[in-house]
Amino acid sequence: MIDKEPVMHDPQGRPYVPWDQIHDFMVDAFTALGVPAEDAEICTDVLMESDRRGIESHGVNRFKPIYIDRIKRGTLLPVTNLEIVREMPTTLVVDAHDGMGMVASHHVMTRLIEKAKQYGMAGGAVRNSTHYGIAGYWVTMASQEGMVGITGTNARPSIAPTFGTEGMMGTNPLTFALPTDEDFPFCLDCATSIMQRGKIEHYAREGKPVPKGTVVGIQGEMTNSAEILEALAAGEAALAPLGGTGEELAGYKGYGYAATVEILSAALSGGRFMKALSGVAEDGSPQMYGLGHFFFVVDPDAFVGRDAFKKTAGDICRALRASKKIPGADRIYTAGEKEHLAWLERKDKGVPVGKGVQHDLLQIRDELGLDYCFSFE
Repeated sequence: MIDKEPVMHDPQGRPYVPWDQIHDFMVDAFTALGVPAEDAEICTDVLMESDRRGIESHGVNRFKPIYIDRIKRGTLLPVTNLEIVREMPTTLVVDAHDGMGMVASHHVMTRLIEKAKQYGMAGGAVRNSTHYGIAGYWVTMASQEGMVGITGTNARPSIAPTFGTEGMMGTNPLTFALPTDEDFPFCLDCATSIMQRGKIEHYAREGKPVPKGTVVGIQGEMTNSAEILEALAAGEAALAPLGGTGEELAGYKGYGYAATVEILSAALSGGRFMKALSGVAEDGSPQMYGLGHFFFVVDPDAFVGRDAFKKTAGDICRALRASKKIPGADRIYTAGEKEHLAWLERKDKGVPVGKGVQHDLLQIRDELGLDYCFSFE
């Protein structure tokens, strides 16, 4: 009898699944459902990058409910047929025709980086798309080339406007990656709501309550994560924008940024917006989401040079970290630093998976007949 190697666990007691195993498993699952092998590699890498950065709300946690289930339900097409709607020397607009949003985004960002290297700047948009994973993945494609990346996407309506209780806009991240002379870029990747839907899904899987003040309910305050997800789906609750539901803590700023992303995602791509992105038809049946994304790439070589830009960006980040801290604080971080530290901590261990994700992985394996044995079994 061969003894199993001991399984490593994270501080929360969750077992780690090795990176290579989770990679192969997701690629095989995607291809089993009709996603071409090259596209499956792209989609898998986007999901894994989220977990590498410690952003568990958008990694393996979402593999089944957002991608596998939608492909099976028919609201996400496994084969992505991209159509170039309009292209000029510095711009590109693509119709994804309800295929994999990550595949469409990868194509557009690759082309925009090429255009920006030639012309100094480039911008593009995608319409009739689907969830494109963490926004930070796309802007980091630019920063890895020494360039500035900017992106945003609309999503299922869930954020209420200031003084409102109805979910009108998606969590709509406005995301930047700026190259530095350090080992990681300055990368600001966050929703324009206090809390994104994916994090509430994560809380639900872990059986944890959602912090008060992050959700506004039509019939009172709610804290139970599962209850909130049901209420959001039924239109009986909405996420609060950054700053909160009123003006006391400047909630109108988060509302304004969410609206900006909504407009750019829809107006630049010629796509749909707000309630039209719910994924539910008037008769209650599932329908395509039709999301829109926008992307911009700026090459510092067209301004002061990449090295000069990176040094200035690095100097600013270092000065911020070295500034005075409040009593009891260990350190000051800059955007992207915690994600870099998460990767250093996880790179030799793997992806930590809780009970809910374990159940999903086993269910996918059994339904698709994949030959995998996980350490947590």
